[in-house]
Amino acid sequence: MFGLFRRQDPRFRDDGQALWCRVRTSRSGEIIKVRLSKTSEMSTVAGGYYIRKQLIGSKTLDQATLEINTNRGHKVTQAVVDGGELIPVSEWKDDDARST
Repeated sequence: MFGLFRRQDPRFRDDGQALWCRVRTSRSGEIIKVRLSKTSEMSTVAGGYYIRKQLIGSKTLDQATLEINTNRGHKVTQAVVDGGELIPVSEWKDDDARST
C-alpha cells in the first residue's frame, strides 16, 4: 500500500499521460528520447505494470532495450537498459525538457 506514495525514479518524468526518459546508447552515446504511454504500452502484471521497448537511434541506428516495472501508481520500481544507460532528469538539456 505504501508503494503508491513513493517518489518517482529520478531518471523518469511523469506528465500524467506518459512516462518520459532519455537513454544514452553504449555504442556511440546517442541520446534517445523515450515516451512510454500509460494506457497503450504497459502490460498488467501482479502489483503493477511492465513494459519492454526496443529503441533505435535516429542518427546512428544504435540499438538498446529498455525494460521497466512500475507499481499501480506508475512509479518506476525497476528499470534496466541493455545497450545503454538512463540519464537522470536533472541532466537533461533545456531542449529535451521543453519537448515533454
